[in-house]
Parts: sequence; structure tokens; C-alpha cells
Amino acid sequence: MVYGAIEAGGTKFVVAIGKESGEIIKRESYPTTEPAETMKAVIQFFKQYQDELKAIGIGSFGPIDIRKFSPTYGYITQTPKLAWRNYDIVGAMKKEFNVPIGFTTDVNAAALGEVSLGAAAGLSSCIYLTIGTGIGGGAVVSGKILEGFSHPEMGHIMVRRHKLDRFTGSCPSHSDCLEGLAAGGAIEKRWGKKGVELADDEEVWNLEAHYIAQALMNYTLILSPERIVLGGGVMKQRQLFPLIRQKLKALVNNYVQLPDLEEYIVPPKLEDDAGITGCVLLAVDALKSK
Repeated sequence: MVYGAIEAGGTKFVVAIGKESGEIIKRESYPTTEPAETMKAVIQFFKQYQDELKAIGIGSFGPIDIRKFSPTYGYITQTPKLAWRNYDIVGAMKKEFNVPIGFTTDVNAAALGEVSLGAAAGLSSCIYLTIGTGIGGGAVVSGKILEGFSHPEMGHIMVRRHKLDRFTGSCPSHSDCLEGLAAGGAIEKRWGKKGVELADDEEVWNLEAHYIAQALMNYTLILSPERIVLGGGVMKQRQLFPLIRQKLKALVNNYVQLPDLEEYIVPPKLEDDAGITGCVLLAVDALKSK
């Protein structure tokens, strides 16, 4: 008995076969090109395991439709990746595999991975925020992925602009939302270099921490997660963690008693495997709840 996992990202699809425990047995990745090309490779991968495959978990870039009674359930919807707009990814897999399929966002899957086997293991709630080319967030509350009429879009909350920041923002929908001011793309456009080339520039990371700490204050006061896990390419600049903790403490200003911030705001224990591990566990849940 094995479980299939698809972490559908904007630049690559990671596919894997795993065990009920979440352990990855085999994995491959394919570039995210046109749906016909990418999905052909994905389907061929799983065909090798068709007789043993019990369920599939898909964590996808979004926005996606997660409303199970919607006519477009399982679709990638208003994505800026035009070739994938209104693409029925769940339907494409159901045509080939008669197994239960779990479906959520890539960041929700990463949150599930981290709360089950990673940095938030043993807790009942966490937020996973990925800060890379864009910003996205997922949450697990009381052991369940947080969803409502749709899924969280934590990267597009509004934050207060730093008084010295003259950058207009890079989000095509909102300009100066969190993603527009603090994503990796915003860093590169503001400073003219990629974040990795600015590792020693204190001004860059103080400004970055200014925006991320505001976001974490909002998430903390609204959801009170037991842990916040910060992943993605930007957060590989580990000098950000103490700056974010310091600025969050100042922003909260003793209004609520925060947990120990060294344990509250942490990098992912599963690192780049958080999402694909969560997708395996999503498949396990899909089989159990069929």
C-alpha cells in the first residue's frame, strides 16, 4: 500500500510515492510548463505504481477551488500562470486513477507536513509561511487544515509601509501588500539585486523583518497558533529570524503574553520536503475519509 503526492509549484512539480507514516519512498520533479506536457510526466510517474496506489494528495499553487460541491472543485483558478488558469488538476488525475484524492494549497500541505512530522510536531496548530518569489501561508488548527469559502491568502494582507521605504510594491493586484513589499521579487526590484547577493546588508534585512513581523503579529492575534514556521528562499537568510522576533515583540508591546519567541518562530524542520511530505499525509487522510 503506497500513497501518491503531488506538490504542484509555479516552477516545478514534485511527485512522490510515500508510506502512511509520511516517509518518502521515491520522488521526481518536472518543470511547470504547459499542463499537457507537465501532467503527462506526472501521470506516467504514478502509472508505475497503479496496482499499489491507494490515494493521492495534491498541494497546488493557487488560487484553487477547494469547495467540494462547486462545479469547479479541483481547479486551479485565477492564477497568473495563464496556461494553468481554470485547469482541472483533480479531474485530470481522476480520469487516470480511481483512488481518493485530497486537494489543498501547496502551503497548506507544507503546514500539515510541519505539524505532523516537522517543527510543530506534537502541537495541534501551526502556521506555515513561505517567503520566496511570492508569499503564501497555510494553517492547521486543532489538527485540521484551515479552510472556509476558500483557502487562506496570507501573502496579500496589508501592512504599514516603513516611513523610509519609497518602493511602490510589486504585487500586480494590490501593489504594496505583504507580498508586494516583502517577497523575493520585491527585494530584487527594490534593491536591484537578488536577496542572496545582499546577505551582508543590514538595511535590507531590517526592512524585510519590519514587514514580516507585522504579518506575524496579525496572524498571532487572529489565530493564536502554537508555532509559526517560516520557509521559502528568503528565509534561508537565517539572520532574519532574530530580527523578526525582536520586531514582533516590540509591535505586540506586551498586549498579549507571547510564547518563547525562540521556539515560536522557527525554520521548517523538514526544509524543502515540508510540502511533499504534507501531500503524502493529505493522501492518507483522503483514504481514511472516503
